[in-house]
Amino acid sequence: MSARPQALMNEWVAVCKLTDIVPDTGVCALVGGRQVAVFRLTDDSIHAIDNHDPFSRANVLSRGIVGDLKGELVVASPVYKQHFSLVTGQCLEDAEVRVAVFPVRVEGDTVLVSIDI
Repeated sequence: MSARPQALMNEWVAVCKLTDIVPDTGVCALVGGRQVAVFRLTDDSIHAIDNHDPFSRANVLSRGIVGDLKGELVVASPVYKQHFSLVTGQCLEDAEVRVAVFPVRVEGDTVLVSIDI
């Protein structure tokens, strides 16, 4: 039996209950040693991005303001207010900057995030 290459291995990690996240807010979870910002929108959709704000160099994106900017679901950093797409991780103010986006799903009432290990 051959082992999968390390870069292709993903693990789903339970981070919290869906009801633990107030709609239109985020929480921070430690997944595989990495801080991940997990957001719940009003429609109960879930998004997960890196919690690290590349502009302030602080782990704060989970505390940002969630919204819609010109049709794009975003979180605004609580420090310098740059907007990051919850779908792609792209910074809307700087095309050269993006944060990682992670697969996320809900099973029952449990939110799970997948990250390469």
